[in-house]
Amino acid sequence: MKRTRLLALLLILTIVAAGCSTGTTPKEAAQDGSLEITIARAFDVNGLDPGFLTENAQVVDNIFDTLVKRDENEQLVPGLATSWSQVDENTWEFKLRENVQFTNGEPFNAEAVKYSIDRVLNPDNNAPTSGYISTIQEVQVVDEHTVHVITKNPDPLVPTRFNRYPTEIVPPKYVEEVGQEQFAQKPIGTGPYKFVEWNKGSSVVLEANADYWNGEPEVKKVTFRSIPEASTRVSALLNGEVDLITAVSPEDREKIEGSSSAKLSSVERAGNTVYVGFKTDVEPFNNQKVRQALNYAIDTQSIVDNVLRGAAVQTESLIGPKDFGYAGEFDTYGYDPEKAKQLLAEAGYPDGFSATLDTVNWYIKNTDVAQVIAEQLKAIGVNITVNNVESSVYRTLVPSGEQNSMYVLGWSSTNTLDADAAIYAILHSSESYSTYNNPEVDAKLEEARGTTDEERRKTLYKEIEEIVLEDAPRIFLYQENQYYGVSNKLNWEGRIDGSIPVVTIKAADSQ
Repeated sequence: MKRTRLLALLLILTIVAAGCSTGTTPKEAAQDGSLEITIARAFDVNGLDPGFLTENAQVVDNIFDTLVKRDENEQLVPGLATSWSQVDENTWEFKLRENVQFTNGEPFNAEAVKYSIDRVLNPDNNAPTSGYISTIQEVQVVDEHTVHVITKNPDPLVPTRFNRYPTEIVPPKYVEEVGQEQFAQKPIGTGPYKFVEWNKGSSVVLEANADYWNGEPEVKKVTFRSIPEASTRVSALLNGEVDLITAVSPEDREKIEGSSSAKLSSVERAGNTVYVGFKTDVEPFNNQKVRQALNYAIDTQSIVDNVLRGAAVQTESLIGPKDFGYAGEFDTYGYDPEKAKQLLAEAGYPDGFSATLDTVNWYIKNTDVAQVIAEQLKAIGVNITVNNVESSVYRTLVPSGEQNSMYVLGWSSTNTLDADAAIYAILHSSESYSTYNNPEVDAKLEEARGTTDEERRKTLYKEIEEIVLEDAPRIFLYQENQYYGVSNKLNWEGRIDGSIPVVTIKAADSQ
């Protein structure tokens, strides 16, 4: 009897050991074999309403759909719209996909499209991203599965605008029932994933939409975790606690590349173009020579090489090379402290001045960069106090105009891959993120939005950048590269648009 029990115990231990040797965990493979993953980002979401985002859309992109999507080659392809065409110079027609429902059973139709756009354009709602679609006059319902998008002037970018937030489609009945604030807490969309829960400051959990119109995703559950500390994110990846991490720091790239459990995915110049902004209507930043002086005082290449360790590319262009309208690199401000001192003296500040620089942890080693900027400006007599602002506060501080007269900000074209999104919101005087007023620049930005002549648009964007470089409403710094850490158990590469469509993530052994 004892021998029988001993053999049974040995058999159980052998089975357990065999199971352990596979390396699977409940997180990676649930009992039914489905794939579950965790993605760690540097910060939590501030809300989940795509019409009113104040951060990137990496999470909400998985809950909602747009009329137009981008494929793996960044080409525009049908989404909730099966086709689109230009009826006249101010009218675009979208044919909508039939038999699609929101995950609460509410039907997707033309009324939902109109409602989704109207709520963003309504000035009473103060949508922070309304500038992305401010060329739209109205959306007209033609029939249940057809809409006309009427623009104020000719707009060649309408299909592109319908490929990103804030044009993700929301369910009108549900939004009206629960209200905008509650909808931002518990969203419902037509996308590949359904919202499960948001543990504020910690995580957002989504599960696969089994009835998704484009097929059920391979990843059945995804948790987006907030892990602010870069080294902690890397440790979580390497010990198998998470499966994908964003914002890998320069110091941690080698750790991942040397790991047997994870790999590094790098996308050059896929990140934000980071700059120091000025409130150009406030002394001393209302003086062009002061602004030019501060540009000459910063050794940007040294910051890229020594602080960022090559994790960015120095640039004076606010438009990236992936964007339509990119005119190449400019070389206006070299590192020249003596020139900076001369310009300060000419501007009436021979002894310099003092100011506060607001910054936030959204960008690669941003606090360290801000401190180096302060040191370099001190060399020309400008005394800078670096003010690190908590992330959630910064999201409202900058667009409300309550930040100090110098502030760090990063911007990109995101999914539009067009100069309009890269610079309109940060240069046009009507925009909340601008802090700059130049009527000539405003006029050219508006003309570029209103012409379908691609060569004219390219010319306008080049002229805008030349004017802005001379006027120097920014300290021009660099465009970040994107670095992701990815578990060897997954197949996924970073994208130039910075999105993380979980539906494209596969298990490493998937065919």
